[in-house]
Amino acid sequence: QVQLVESGGGVVQPGGSLRLSCAASRIIFSIYSMGWYRQAPGKQREFVALITSGHITNYADSVQGRFTISRDNAKNTVYLQMNSLKSEDTAVYYCNAYNGGPPTRDYWGQGTQVTISS
Repeated sequence: QVQLVESGGGVVQPGGSLRLSCAASRIIFSIYSMGWYRQAPGKQREFVALITSGHITNYADSVQGRFTISRDNAKNTVYLQMNSLKSEDTAVYYCNAYNGGPPTRDYWGQGTQVTISS
């Protein structure tokens, strides 16, 4: 069974930093695009950042310049470095693994809470 396990969430003050990790198992990690999404209370899940199997990255406008996504294929892990955090970054952050196949493979982690509070 495929597993994506996020870690690194917590409570941090505005302007602070956090680094999220997502460790994948039972997939050929290197061929998957890996993404981070988030869901704030009362809101829909939204895209945050993506890194393709070819290491091409894409970011939501709201995090561009503050967040950095990276991957270590040797460790089957994707990271999200979050700097200059704002209260509006408060959300549950989810890791996603996607491969268009065919067949399409799309997996989600259980999420990790990030709270920005003074």
